[in-house]
Amino acid sequence: MTKTKNKTDELVFLPLGGSNEIGMNLNAYGFGPEGDKKWIVVDVGVTFAGEEGIPGVDLILPDPEFLETNKDDILAIILTHAHEDHIGAMGWLWPRIPAPVYATPFTAHLLRDKLRERGIERKVPLHEVPLKHRFQIGPFDIEYVTLTHSIAEPNGLAIHTPLGTVMHTGDWKIDIDPLIGEQTDSARIRQIGDDGVLAMICDSTNVFSEGEAGSEAGVRQGLFEAIAEQKGKVAVACFASNVARILSTVEAATAAGRSVSLIGRSMLRITGAAKAVGLLKDATFIEPEMARHLPDDKVLYLCTGSQGEPRAALARIAEGNHPFVTLGRGDTCLFSSREIPGNERAILELQNKLAMRGVNIITGKDRHIHVSGHPCRDELRAMYEMVRPQIAIPTHGEQRHLMEHAKFALSLQVPEALAVKNGDMIRLAPGPAAVIDEVPNGRLLVDGDAIIASDSETIRDRIRLGEHGYVMVSIAIDAKGRIKAGPDVRARGLSERNGSPAEGRLEQLADAAEEAFNRLKPDQRMDEETAEGFVMRAVRKACDRIFNKRPIVDVVVMTI
Repeated sequence: MTKTKNKTDELVFLPLGGSNEIGMNLNAYGFGPEGDKKWIVVDVGVTFAGEEGIPGVDLILPDPEFLETNKDDILAIILTHAHEDHIGAMGWLWPRIPAPVYATPFTAHLLRDKLRERGIERKVPLHEVPLKHRFQIGPFDIEYVTLTHSIAEPNGLAIHTPLGTVMHTGDWKIDIDPLIGEQTDSARIRQIGDDGVLAMICDSTNVFSEGEAGSEAGVRQGLFEAIAEQKGKVAVACFASNVARILSTVEAATAAGRSVSLIGRSMLRITGAAKAVGLLKDATFIEPEMARHLPDDKVLYLCTGSQGEPRAALARIAEGNHPFVTLGRGDTCLFSSREIPGNERAILELQNKLAMRGVNIITGKDRHIHVSGHPCRDELRAMYEMVRPQIAIPTHGEQRHLMEHAKFALSLQVPEALAVKNGDMIRLAPGPAAVIDEVPNGRLLVDGDAIIASDSETIRDRIRLGEHGYVMVSIAIDAKGRIKAGPDVRARGLSERNGSPAEGRLEQLADAAEEAFNRLKPDQRMDEETAEGFVMRAVRKACDRIFNKRPIVDVVVMTI
């Protein structure tokens, strides 16, 4: 049972990732009087840099600054499912927001791998809980509700509080035949709705799509048919996290007399986790070294890299440099996945590289080999009819998704609907729903083994290097401040003109550097910081004039 409410208590929802964007989910709920709330965190995910123009960065994290300043009041981190955009930042951000973590078995298994990679597995109090688990922590009575999605063990959360119940859906759809796992627990959702729901925080990904997302059972049939028709080697590219899709592919391959080989670390990691928790019990795989010796019509490769990731297995196959897998004329690659927004160009380039090798490409546009894991409008309508919330808060979508979802919810007779953004603190109760504050929010970047701010000097320098290049000037002087050697000018990333090398133009930079140095007074020449700064500014101006570029310029003045 939840505690008795006080007159000063309020219930708030705070999205810090996943609102105004798809992915990188980080949400929090607070309960208590102003300035003294207790918090739970729901999901801690990443997004991938992709084509966002951030050189040297692969992972992007939500900024947990607000939660970090209130970390002593965080009671728990609760994970809905194991997709990267829901758990991928845990290894990086948990030390900043340390709290007990709750997850169902499949999610917990994959999370342990992530924590182990960061060396913090033993530090994190991870509670592995069964499906449909319910537990009390502080003022929150939290209940896992079984849903369906494109991964094993997807859960919604019914968050019961003295001021009302919130239904947090996470990612979901309604799949009447999910192949792996249970169906959506519609009976329990209806009961929660009957008991009264204050607010629903709901997935908006497919709000513009009419109808239903479709069932994995239909994809299974499509894969059976498409794979059975092929004569050469077959590769299937899909999200490794979609265990049902992996199972369907294995069964389709077996029916066609093909052995299955897993290609890519994520594929090995996910299937290992699925086997560990009792999924994929009967699926068998052969090593890539063995698969390469099978006849072409007896092998199927399950590959990572459906989004065109440059270091993934399928990209290496397309480049012709994978150690075990080659695809060519007469072979087929099935893309059993959707295009994540922003990855379209990378996917097209990957498919073109495969096509240039003679590989036949089949996508979900050609055959029924993929369905979305997110709800379309008919499923959203069904969920609202079951839950009947007083307030709709769309999440997991760009601004246009959230606004359309709010409009759709109002058309379904939901009394209140708010399209919000990351950093908006929304009071759900008491009183009408409203944005009552805006807290610090944004993005952090994983740079090697460090976390840096998205507007850091490091990133600004990399972008500038890419756009404008780099110039190094060295000047050697004697004890009286006279030039003994140089200026020596070296440059990277500056263009040629009319077929002539840039060195001729570098001489003009050297002249500008020497002229600037000679304008300095004798005591200024002997002050390295003053001399270097003066020459640097002169060379920058010369670069702008000569190259129409503003490169990073370093100057070193040495006394010899």
